[in-house]
Amino acid sequence: MSARPCLIWPDARLRRPAQPVAEITPDVMAIWADMIDTMEAMPGVGLAAPQIGVPLRLAVVDASNERGQAVRMANPEILHASGQFRDHEEASPNLPGVFATVRRPRAVTVRFVNEQGALEERDFVHLWATSVQHQIDHLNGRLYFDHLTALKRKMLIARSEKMRRRS
Repeated sequence: MSARPCLIWPDARLRRPAQPVAEITPDVMAIWADMIDTMEAMPGVGLAAPQIGVPLRLAVVDASNERGQAVRMANPEILHASGQFRDHEEASPNLPGVFATVRRPRAVTVRFVNEQGALEERDFVHLWATSVQHQIDHLNGRLYFDHLTALKRKMLIARSEKMRRRS
């Protein structure tokens, strides 16, 4: 498989909610493989299919230290979120060159269809939880900067555009 290019903000496809995946097919497996290659090439700890222009509810997350532990998810949904929060600097290849601190629940329980086609529930904590929530936002047509105030969001987007014009 291979790394795919990421859409760049303000591509309208980044704002569209992704479509549910009906079943795990060889095509879905191939998309997941490309997503993992793309995530590793960034490098990053997660990727959602809409980020590479695929309008399906697919995500991959690998926040392990050793890498190679990617969790493949179809149709992920948060069942429970911790009342404890965690601040983390988040970024996206869709808005290159910038990052912002986002506050999210420290832990989440997520239900998803795994690569075997089975429904799975899994608890994620710390960076894993942050990344899963970040990817689910993408599947819902949201980006991390939507969690910022309007002023901070405007400044972040302007800074990214300025950096992109320079390169």
